[in-house]
Amino acid sequence: MTKRMIIMLAIVGAVFAAIIGYQMFVASMMKQMLTANAQPPATVTAAKARIETWQSQLGAVGTLRSLQGVEISNEVAGIVKKVHFKSGDTAAKGDLLLELNADDNLAQLDALKAAEKLAEITFERDTGQFEAKAISRAQLDASEADLKSKTAQVAQQQAIIAKKRIRAPFSGRLGITMVNPGQYLNAAESIVSLQNTKSLYVDFALPQKYLGALKTSGIISVASDAFAGEHFAGRISAINPAVDANTRNVRVEGVIDNEGGRLAPGMFVNVRLDSGAPRDYITLPQTAIGFNAYGSTVFIARKEKSGDQAGGEAALIAQQVFVKTGDTRGDQVAILEGIDEGDMVVTSGQLKLKNGTPLIINNDVLPANDPSPRPQEQ
Repeated sequence: MTKRMIIMLAIVGAVFAAIIGYQMFVASMMKQMLTANAQPPATVTAAKARIETWQSQLGAVGTLRSLQGVEISNEVAGIVKKVHFKSGDTAAKGDLLLELNADDNLAQLDALKAAEKLAEITFERDTGQFEAKAISRAQLDASEADLKSKTAQVAQQQAIIAKKRIRAPFSGRLGITMVNPGQYLNAAESIVSLQNTKSLYVDFALPQKYLGALKTSGIISVASDAFAGEHFAGRISAINPAVDANTRNVRVEGVIDNEGGRLAPGMFVNVRLDSGAPRDYITLPQTAIGFNAYGSTVFIARKEKSGDQAGGEAALIAQQVFVKTGDTRGDQVAILEGIDEGDMVVTSGQLKLKNGTPLIINNDVLPANDPSPRPQEQ
């Protein structure tokens, strides 16, 4: 019986040992399989978060307007006698531009001057006779009134003749004219455009919430698609005292220098003006920001020591963090909260990442990170 009991215990022990060995074997195989199926490393681009100085700016679309501009027209009707300019000429203030035929007016002026001279002689003679008590005071007064009337008629005729000699009211550049000698012009008919473009007004509007940031003589700059990459400096000259009740915008007028005459009235331009004092922000490319239902996120590349390797070799893995974003400028975005200066932030390739994904950083091709990008047309 003792021998049988020993044999039975030996068999039971062998069975239990086989079961435990099998379980250990299965666990070892599962561990090897899970290790073989670990996440493969993802290749991404990354950049260190750095602090940059930001000057907040406001933007608007404006329209250029000449400092002085007018459509020159004639005040009285007549036939064009002579045109003293060509289309596109530069005119100085007072330059004679056009003459209307005034022959009949000049003849009338000569007749009126002769009548004025006779009235003057009569008045002088009557003055002497009145002093000699040869005529009454009433006759002297009549002679004086006649002289004044004749003088007024001469002045009136001279004014009519002057209206037929059309001069430039200010210095500027003339436009294109279709008027020719011998042409009959009705009163108030357009002759030519005159524009003073050495300086230009720029009219634009901003929402009322920016009213506190506006001030007269504030610096502005304008850019036009006609001169890509160029900016023209100016200043705010006036701010409308009333806000438009329909749009809730305030109208602003600026003045820019156009000494070279490159810009023209009527052009639309993009207006930028500084708002407030410069501030320092942690800056990232906008491509680094991801969005989900809980807010904006970024992936940080952080180092993790591997316990399986001797010496604890460091490896890079992805860690998702929430951030609070601020203003944007060009390709960049300001980060207000969530990361610190010097953090290595993934800037592209986030779609294939999750927490703990091993990272390989390859910055051969980087995403755009220009504060003032310009579109390029090929």
